[in-house]
Amino acid sequence: MAEEERQWRGVTGGSVFGQKAMKILFSIVDVRVGYALLAFIIPFYMLFGRKGYLAIYRYFRVRHGYSAMKAFCGVYRNHFLFGQMLIDRFAVYAGRKNFKVYNPDNDLFLRMVHARHGCIIASSHVGNPELCGYLLSQKTKRINSLIFGGEAREVQKNRSAVLAGNNVRLIPVSEDMSHIFLINDALTNGEMVSMPCDRAFGSNKTVECDFLNGKADFPAGAFVLALQFNVPVIAMFVLKITASRYHIHVTSVPVPTEGDKRRKINEMTRSFAEILEGIVKKYPEQWFNFYNFWKNENVSCS
Repeated sequence: MAEEERQWRGVTGGSVFGQKAMKILFSIVDVRVGYALLAFIIPFYMLFGRKGYLAIYRYFRVRHGYSAMKAFCGVYRNHFLFGQMLIDRFAVYAGRKNFKVYNPDNDLFLRMVHARHGCIIASSHVGNPELCGYLLSQKTKRINSLIFGGEAREVQKNRSAVLAGNNVRLIPVSEDMSHIFLINDALTNGEMVSMPCDRAFGSNKTVECDFLNGKADFPAGAFVLALQFNVPVIAMFVLKITASRYHIHVTSVPVPTEGDKRRKINEMTRSFAEILEGIVKKYPEQWFNFYNFWKNENVSCS
């Protein structure tokens, strides 16, 4: 599998006009109307978004061992849930606050919020991680969220406007690496930093991990920073349960007590991959990496 085929380059689709229209639409109508329309739109995405379709189909066939028909249904359900979560985001941009959250691990999150030291939140492209900033609103400690710098301007504007009121600052990944200085300042000041830990964004600091019966490279940057600043790492996942309800799962990423720095970084990265694997096995249809994630993924799954 060519390396470029395992790189993610996606952004939120649609024109600026379409994104503004969605925001206006869901300020007026219930999200369920959008969900109903998705049922007819998704087949076109599956038909014309062939690379994403094949990547997810292979994910169900190879990684979960689904039959061809079950994998096809899984792809449809996966795309449908992804569309629902995009709609949920635009509904939040429009000012809707009707989403409920079940967070049995809130005590761990609150301990990190009230601690004097900083903290790294290891996120992933499973579920709807952006809603953390809306559902876990708090004024005690700022959360600095590292995001893809090439995202559509309208989406970034909406995110910033809504999240700023929830004590969340967005830090786009920039080519001049200036985002590194912002992250360092945040951790020095005892703030929280949220980083995606399943996409490398072109970084060469990766660790090969066993993941869903295959090998995949996971970025190690978050764990390098954790050891450098001596701060804990918590993994956080926001999973959609019903039309209006989300389940937030938070767990600590253990820090090895023995070994040199490199070994500790490798073990923390693999611990996160193991935690992520458990979540993906429980919510397989909420995996939203629409590219060939695994190394040497050339298995036929016809």
